[in-house]
Amino acid sequence: MSNICQLTGKKPITGNNVSKSNRKTKRWFRPNIITKRFYIPEEDRWIKLKISAQALRTINKKGIYAYLKECRAKGVKI
Repeated sequence: MSNICQLTGKKPITGNNVSKSNRKTKRWFRPNIITKRFYIPEEDRWIKLKISAQALRTINKKGIYAYLKECRAKGVKI
């Protein structure tokens, strides 16, 4: 499966490894993606999401239902 956050859209980006002698080789910067289940009492159901650590912190701050409502308003299909 892809390494993309379902809520924020974060995905791997490319960059360079830079050695002490300033040689550059390509590398990937991958987001911190976790799979987590959430219970939504308003909808009385469980959902399973692949989200980044940043999205998890936002969910802890705002609540899962409020954050999903924002994402659905932006057009994210969940």
